[in-house]
Amino acid sequence: MEITSAVGAVLGAFGLSGAAGLNAWLPLLVVGVADRAGWIDLGSSYGWLSSTPALIGIAVLLVLDLVGDKIPALDSVLHGIGTLVAPVSGAILFTAETSLSSHLPPAVAAVLGAVTAGSVHAGRTVARPLVTGTTAGVGNPVVSTAEDGVSLALTILALAVPVVAFIVLLIVLIGLGRLAFRAVRRLRGRRGSSKLEPR
Repeated sequence: MEITSAVGAVLGAFGLSGAAGLNAWLPLLVVGVADRAGWIDLGSSYGWLSSTPALIGIAVLLVLDLVGDKIPALDSVLHGIGTLVAPVSGAILFTAETSLSSHLPPAVAAVLGAVTAGSVHAGRTVARPLVTGTTAGVGNPVVSTAEDGVSLALTILALAVPVVAFIVLLIVLIGLGRLAFRAVRRLRGRRGSSKLEPR
């Protein structure tokens, strides 16, 4: 039973970190509220996530991010900031989720969480210009809303059904990887054609 609990915690931690890569603040808020409501137990080390000041601060940052990420140009700025924020959020969530149920050293958990969230965030950051270029920016709010929805779903699944959350995370990573590959290939194609144009 202890092994099952540990594996579930690790798989759930991957799911939470992946959700942080799509939206750094949303899973932090959900986990904090869940701990405050008694649905999960973060333990004393991470109980600060469910404190009133932390919940209010995270909620304000979440609202600002939800609005700002729907605005072309501003979303690029937020993505740049997210390059630092997402891995930190992922590290906190991974370590908090596994601290009571697994024997992972906190440093290892933090690295796994940071890498997972950072990878997802990098994928969406590289893929977003493809959406902007093909829709003249009109598709950005739609894609951003979808990312928020997936982040919320992934967070809930990570807390309720960790195995499913891990599978969904793998699907998200594969999808983002394909989009990022297309975006990079398109950018290279543009550079190549510009070099061939007569001056």
